[in-house]
Amino acid sequence: MPRPLGELEDAVMTRVWKWNRPVTVREVLEDLQQERSIAYTTVMTVLDNLHQKGWVRREAEGRAYRYEAVSTRAAYAAALMNDAWSQSDNAAAALVAFFAMMSDEQRQALRDALRIVQGPETPEPDQAPPSSNASTETEATDSPGRNPGSAQGGGGR
Repeated sequence: MPRPLGELEDAVMTRVWKWNRPVTVREVLEDLQQERSIAYTTVMTVLDNLHQKGWVRREAEGRAYRYEAVSTRAAYAAALMNDAWSQSDNAAAALVAFFAMMSDEQRQALRDALRIVQGPETPEPDQAPPSSNASTETEATDSPGRNPGSAQGGGGR
């Protein structure tokens, strides 16, 4: 799994992701210089490191390169969350703690994401195609008291 990006790597990747197009060292440098004093060679080294780590691909353009993100910021965040979750010795407890930290907006985003991942909703029971044991299931669930031979018979659950 990916290591979290360092502070400067994240600042550079934020621009690459935001612009969503191939960028030059000079473009990133000029934007970063609005926030901090930084050298051209520093930005060039960071982009080279990101290339070696597989975060960006590059194409030569004259004597320079243009860099482009290999994946999205969302994919990066998902990989970090997955890595953190996989390190827990109790995945369910980790999820419960994580959900407890979420804002209402984040929980709604989670619900929306689950709907997307799960696909179309399953049909209602009366719309489901009949199965080979449909009558047995109906008898067992609709009238448990009438089936004295079942484990659920008169004893309840």
